[in-house]
Amino acid sequence: MTQVSSLTHAISINPANGEQIGHYPFESASALDAALSRAAAGFRAWRSKPVDQRSQLLIALAQALRDNAAAMANMITLEMGKPITQARGEIEKCAQLCEWYAEHGPAMLSAEPTLVEGGKARIEYRPLGPILAVMPWNFPIWQVLRGAVPALIAGNTYVLKHAPNVMGSAFLLREAFKQADFPEGVFEVINVTPDGVSTAIADPRIAAVTLTGSVRAGMAIGAQAGAALKKCVLELGGSDPFIVLNDADLDEAVKAAVIGRYQNTGQVCAAAKRLIVEQGIVEEFTRKFVEATQKLVVGDPLASDTYIGPMARFDLRDELDQQVRDTLEEGATLLMGGKKAEGPGNFYEPTVFGDVTDQMTSFKQELFGPVASIITARDAAHALALANDSEFGLASTIYTRNVELAEQMAGELETGGVFINGYCASDPRVTFGGVKKSGFGRELSHFGVREFCNAQTVWLDRR
Repeated sequence: MTQVSSLTHAISINPANGEQIGHYPFESASALDAALSRAAAGFRAWRSKPVDQRSQLLIALAQALRDNAAAMANMITLEMGKPITQARGEIEKCAQLCEWYAEHGPAMLSAEPTLVEGGKARIEYRPLGPILAVMPWNFPIWQVLRGAVPALIAGNTYVLKHAPNVMGSAFLLREAFKQADFPEGVFEVINVTPDGVSTAIADPRIAAVTLTGSVRAGMAIGAQAGAALKKCVLELGGSDPFIVLNDADLDEAVKAAVIGRYQNTGQVCAAAKRLIVEQGIVEEFTRKFVEATQKLVVGDPLASDTYIGPMARFDLRDELDQQVRDTLEEGATLLMGGKKAEGPGNFYEPTVFGDVTDQMTSFKQELFGPVASIITARDAAHALALANDSEFGLASTIYTRNVELAEQMAGELETGGVFINGYCASDPRVTFGGVKKSGFGRELSHFGVREFCNAQTVWLDRR
C-alpha cells in the first residue's frame, strides 16, 4: 500500500481505499534521449515564434484545461486524495494562470533601454532552452503550470518529470497541451527513475533545472545541477508562521488560519503550520480555532462537501503520526485529533496542539498534514522572534489592526512572502519562493518569466 514505484513502474494508488488505479512503465534510456531531442528541437522553433503567437497558444491551453476539467479533477482526487471541489478549483486556477500570462507576459519580455554615455544600450530577455522540471504530487497541475507557463511564454521548452503517484495527472496535462496545438517538443513528459533524472540533468540539451519538493530532494537535485553548472530554482519545504496579535480581528484571523492550515488536507508547503498567538487572546483564539476545525467535513474526497480527504501516501501518514507522537511526548497539549483515522484509507484526524514551545517537534520540523500547532507569544517582538526561529523561510502571515506595526514586522520577517491580514496565496501577480532551507529562486510574476532567461546586454556604437 505504501509503494508508489517499483523497479519498473510508477504506481498510482487511491489513498482513499488503497486500491491501485494505474501503473506506468519507466521509460528506457532511448526513450529519454528521444524526449530530450524533441525538447531541444522544439526549442529552436519555439523561441523563434513571435510572443503574441505563444500567448494565443496559452489561451488555447486555458480552454483545453476547462474542456477537460472534470476528468483532470477526478484524476487528481483519485491519485492523491485532494477533495474534488478543491481539485476543480485547481484546474480553474491553472486556466486563469494561462490567460494572465497570455495578457501580461509579453510586456515582461520587452527590451529595457538603459542610459549610457556612448551609443545605445538595452537589456534583452532571451530564453535559455529546455528546462527540466521535477515536480511534486500535492498540486499535480498547478505546481507544474505555475513554473511552466512563465517559462514557455519566455520561449523555453519544458520537460516534466512528475511524482510517480500522479503520473495519470501528468499524462492528462500532456493531452491538454496537444489539444491546444502546442508544437512537438514544447512540453514533454518523462517517466523515469532517479537515475534517469540524473542523466537528464547532466545532458547538455537541458539548459536549467527546477524542483518543487522536500529539502532532501532539493539538496540532491541542487548538487547535481551545480556539478553541471546549470541554473537551478528550488521551491522546498516550509513551516510558515501565522502571527495573531492582541488587536487582530479574531474571527477573520481564525477563518484564515483554518483555511491556511487545512486546505489540501494540510499538504501545502506554504500552509500556516505554526500559529503564533499573542498571550492576551490565545485562549479565545484557541477555542474558536478548535470549534471551527471540528466543523470541517472529513471523508470521501469525491464528495462535494468534503474539506479534508486522505493523505496522499501511507508512508507520509506514518511519518506525520510519528511527529505527532513525538510532540505529545515533549509536552504539548492535544486539543483534538492526534491519530490515524479508523477504517480504510489513508486518513488522519484533523489535529490541534496547544502549549507548543520552540523546543518541540511540531515547531522545529515541517508537519505535512492536517496538524496545527498553537504557540503563545508574550508580545509582538516575541512573536517575531518565534517566527524567525526556523530553518525555513517560505511565507508568513500577520493579523493585526496596527498596519504600521505589521509593515515594520514584515521588514524583519525572514520569509519570501509576508501576508498582512490575509493568508498566503500562490498568485501570478506576485512572486513566490523562499529563503533559508525553503529554497532559492522565484516563481510567478515577472520574476517567474525572467528566472529562466538570459538577461543579455546589447550595446550599439559604444565609444
